Amino acid sequence: MPPALPLITLLTDFGSKDYFVASMKGVILTIHPAARIEDVSHHITPHRIDEAAYCLQACYRTFPAGTVHVAVVDPGVGSSRRPILVKTSRYFFVAPDNGVLTPVLNGEQGVEIRQLENRQYQLESPGATFHGRDLFAPAAAWLTKGAALSSFGRLV
Repeated sequence: MPPALPLITLLTDFGSKDYFVASMKGVILTIHPAARIEDVSHHITPHRIDEAAYCLQACYRTFPAGTVHVAVVDPGVGSSRRPILVKTSRYFFVAPDNGVLTPVLNGEQGVEIRQLENRQYQLESPGATFHGRDLFAPAAAWLTKGAALSSFGRLV
């Protein structure tokens, strides 16, 4: 269950020069204005899944139980890789199914993984190349509003 004061963390390789991170935050806050957003980092070397995985694995446990961690380092955006939502015994993760969550999941018990496929929890006209904004940010926001895990999509 997400915390009473919903907390979402963001980890990307977007940098801070452009509008990409702000767009994700705008989507989250439009869906759930009471959500708190914390930046883990937006300066992961572009497309370095291993670097992002290490960064997330190093800090996710320092956040309160129920935190929703969004990790978007995705050289396969627009490909057939799955967008996923993961529930562990204490946390939630929203990310591409590309290995970015592997170190975290190797140390967790009671893991439930669902494919993000319910269009109700995506932007109305999702694009093919900005899944951080169109798929992952909305899913995190809806999850903090209490949407049932089973409503996001099938078990993986």
